Amino acid sequence: MEYQYPIDYHWSTDEIVDVIAFFESIEKAYEQGIDRDAVMRAYRRFKEIVPSKAEEKTICGEFEEMSGYSSYQTIKKAKNSVSGDRIKMK
Repeated sequence: MEYQYPIDYHWSTDEIVDVIAFFESIEKAYEQGIDRDAVMRAYRRFKEIVPSKAEEKTICGEFEEMSGYSSYQTIKKAKNSVSGDRIKMK
């Protein structure tokens, strides 16, 4: 990994850790696959920290630009899946 996660330095340490965990779940979906429920849990926590759609688009856009991994496409696939499914992105 040769990039940094987009974080807001106004977030608490716990919030930063949870946002990083969300981005790690996106990475895992691309690299090896992840349980749908795990990625949705991480996303729900991310949305508690970043409730604004505009801010979510900005942060996730920065992450995609740096990593090549789309949070939007991963969450879309997870939302269209059922509990217990494995999410594997290409």
